[in-house]
Amino acid sequence: MTDGRASISAGILARYAADATSGVPGVRGLVGRRPVRINEGEVVEVHIELEWGAAIPAVGRRIQESVREYLARMARLDVADVDVVVDRVGPIP
Repeated sequence: MTDGRASISAGILARYAADATSGVPGVRGLVGRRPVRINEGEVVEVHIELEWGAAIPAVGRRIQESVREYLARMARLDVADVDVVVDRVGPIP
């Protein structure tokens, strides 16, 4: 018998976080085979490529806010930390 709780897989949570990240201005895209990692459901790690000239601290903060808001709205998940890793910066336009 179940206790009536539903669970959401880490893969779905990662997809939500990826969607939230992709919409942030200054982000060129996600990087790597696993660009978003969910660690124990409380820590999200996002690997990104930035547009050339984007302000890294500002984009990082916006990603953190966006991911937290999206996961709270879509999955009712309160994320402890969102770690943003800048793996690349895009070429000069």
